[in-house]
Order: sequence, then C-alpha cells, then structure tokens
Amino acid sequence: MEESATLGGGCFWCTEAVYLRIPGVLSVESGYAGGTTKNPTYQEICTGTTGHAEVIRIRYDSSLIGFSDILDVFWKAHDPTTLNRQGNDVGTQYRSVIFYHDENQKQIAEASKKEAGKYFAGRSIVTEISPLPEYYPAENYHQNYFALNPGNPYCNYVIPPKLAKLGLKL
Repeated sequence: MEESATLGGGCFWCTEAVYLRIPGVLSVESGYAGGTTKNPTYQEICTGTTGHAEVIRIRYDSSLIGFSDILDVFWKAHDPTTLNRQGNDVGTQYRSVIFYHDENQKQIAEASKKEAGKYFAGRSIVTEISPLPEYYPAENYHQNYFALNPGNPYCNYVIPPKLAKLGLKL
C-alpha cells in the first residue's frame, strides 16, 4: 500500500538524496511546507520570512517499509538538536520537522522522537511535530537535484558523508 511522509531535516537536496536510496521508497519530491506564503518560490524561502521549511514528500510502499523505519533514517540523517540549522545552513527554512498526515503518524512520530532522544547524549531534540499544512512542490530544478548535478560542490561536501554514515551507496 502506498503511503506518504513529509519531513524537513535541512537542505532538501540532501534529504532527498538519502531517501531515494532507501528500499521501499517509491519516490521523493522536494517542496515547502509550514509557512503562510501561498505558492512560495525558492527565492522567497531563502529569505527566511515565509515560515516554510524545505521538506521532502516521501511516497513509500508500507508493505516494505513502515513510517517508523522512515523516521529511524530521519533521526540518523540530520542533527535534530540544532534549532533552525543543519551544518552551515541556517534559518527557519532548515528546521527539523515532521509533518504528520494522520493521527497514527502523529503517535508514531512522538514515540520515535522520545526513543531517539536516548541517542543524543543529553542534548534536547528540537524537532517540531505538526499536522501537515499546505504542501507546495519545489521548482523542477530542485527535483532529484544531486543525481542531476553530481558536480555541485555543496552536495559533494554534505551528501556522501551522510550516505556513508547510513551505510548507503553513493
């Protein structure tokens, strides 16, 4: 059965590159959610004034991978203890967020966050868990960005170490 998850863990190019390599994931789309600006553009998002986060919408086969498994990868693929920041990316658009699609996802997300807290050496997890608001797909040039832009220095600095940490192939 096909289900969806919407997550923000910093730059969507990086989170997209991770989830495209996870067995059971059918597709990943970069987008924006959580703000007040209707139909935001990347340029607007970059100002940090829209309230939107860079997110990915993951479509997955729930007979092969569960939402809790999606979240296990999420906790390992970014630092959920840094407020509005992932590495050198700073601003509310890079916040750690789980946008749940239904009550079941909310319960799983809250339990998963509590469990993940055991692995961050006393640092508090700042990940927001909120109902999915309006979601807006990002511009086409952001989709499958790492695969289509293999020479991008930023991606080459950030993504390969993430994949190695997770035991995923480049």
